[in-house]
Amino acid sequence: MTSFHDFRLNDAITRALAEEKYLAPTPIQTQTIPVVMEKRDVIGIAQTGTGKTAAFALPILHHLAANARPPVRKSCRVLVLSPTRELSGQILDSFRAYGRHLRIRAALAIGGVSMGAQVRALLNGVDVLVATPGRLLDLVKGNALRLDSVECLVLDEADRMLDMGFINDIRKIVAKLPAVRQTLMFSATMPHAITELAAQMLRDPIRVAVSPAAPAAERIDQRLIRVDRAAKPGILVEVLQREAIDRALIFTRTKHGADKVVRNLVRAGIAADAIHGNKSQNQRERVLAAFRKGAVRILVATDIAARGIDVDGISHVINFDVPNVPETYVHRIGRTARAGAEGIAISLCDGEEAAFVRDIEKLIRMSIPASDRRAPARRPETSSGHSASVRPPSGPPPAKRRQQSHNGGAHKQRHHDHSRETASQIASIGFMQRHTPAGRDVAQHEPRRTPHLKRSERA
Repeated sequence: MTSFHDFRLNDAITRALAEEKYLAPTPIQTQTIPVVMEKRDVIGIAQTGTGKTAAFALPILHHLAANARPPVRKSCRVLVLSPTRELSGQILDSFRAYGRHLRIRAALAIGGVSMGAQVRALLNGVDVLVATPGRLLDLVKGNALRLDSVECLVLDEADRMLDMGFINDIRKIVAKLPAVRQTLMFSATMPHAITELAAQMLRDPIRVAVSPAAPAAERIDQRLIRVDRAAKPGILVEVLQREAIDRALIFTRTKHGADKVVRNLVRAGIAADAIHGNKSQNQRERVLAAFRKGAVRILVATDIAARGIDVDGISHVINFDVPNVPETYVHRIGRTARAGAEGIAISLCDGEEAAFVRDIEKLIRMSIPASDRRAPARRPETSSGHSASVRPPSGPPPAKRRQQSHNGGAHKQRHHDHSRETASQIASIGFMQRHTPAGRDVAQHEPRRTPHLKRSERA
C-alpha cells in the first residue's frame, strides 16, 4: 500500500495524517494496520523510529470512532502499557494528534507526579489510557480505575518492561482484564522470555517483523576504543573535546554511573546533564526540553530512560558502557541515524566487555574498527634494566633456615592432623546427608536467583 487512504481509515483520521504531513505508510504500518483492523492479535518486532506507534494507534482510533459510546466511569476501553514516562507521554501525544478531529478522551498515568490529577481524569472514564505498569497498579489498588471494560491491550517496548522487572506487574494487570480482548505486543528484540509471555497472553497472533530501512553499519561511522576501565572517564573527555558534536547521547549501564559521568564532565568544563529513573518527572522533562532545543548538547542516559528520547539531530552516540545485549547496541546507535541521516557511534571497551563486542560484531556482521588506548603491560626489571628471568636465592642465613625448617616441620604436622580431623568431619557430614529425606538437601543448596529490581531502582 502506498497511501494511508488505501487502509480506508476514518476520514477524520486521514485528515489528521495529512495535517501531520504523513505521506506514505512505513513497512510496519503497511503490515500491521490491516491486521489490527481485523481485530487479530499481533506481535510486532520493530525498532524505535519505524513508525510502530501509528501502526497500532491508527486502527485503534478507527475502531473507537466506528463504535463510539460514552466511557464507563473509572474505566478505559484501550489500555497502552509502556516502560517509561517519556515514552508514555509520546504515545499519548500521538493518539491526540491522529485523533484530533475525533471525540476521543485520552489520559496519562505515570509515576513521578501527583496521582490526584490522574484520579480526576479517570473519574468519568476515558477511551484510551496510556500508563506505566507501576502507576497503573497504584490506581487500581486505590479504586480509581477498573480494568473490566478494556477491549484492547497494547504492550509497547515489551523487552524493556521485562528488563525493568515489570513482568510480575504485567501478569497482575492481565489477570484483571477481560478474557475476550484484542492484545497487541511490540518489542525491539525477541528474547525467549518475550516469546513465552506472548504465548500466554495472545491468541493465535499474527507475527510482523521489519528491519530498519538500512542496516546501522551503512549509515553510522562505528568506532571502538579499547581502554583500561579506570581510564574511561579521561578518554571520554578527550573524545568530546576532539569531536565536532551537535548533540551527543552517552549511555551508561546504571543510574549511579550516569550521574558519575556527568560530574566528571562538569569538572572537565563540559556541560552535560543526565536522565534516569531517580530524576523527578519535572526534572526529566526539563532536561529533555533543553536537549531538544540544544541548550544541553550532551545527555547521559540509561537504556531504559532513553527509550522515551525521540530527538532528531543527535550527531554522536557514545557507549561509555558496552551493552551486554547485542540488540541493545543496535538500538542505541540508531539514535544518531534518524530519517536517513548519518552519525557517529563510539564505544569505550574495557577488558571485561570484550565478549560483548564479539557478540555485537556477530549480530551486525562486521568488525568494528578499533584503536587501542590501553596502558602497556609492565614487566619486572633488574637494576641493569633487563627483564629478570632468574632470581638469586634470598632469605635468612643457613642457620636460621635450619631452625625455620624444624619449626616448619612441626607446623606441617599440626596441619596434617588438622586435615585428618577435617576429612573425618566431612565424612560424618556425608554420612548424615545420605540419611536426609530426598530433595531436602537439593532445596537447601539451590542457587540463588537474581531478584527483580525494586520499583524505586528502575530506570
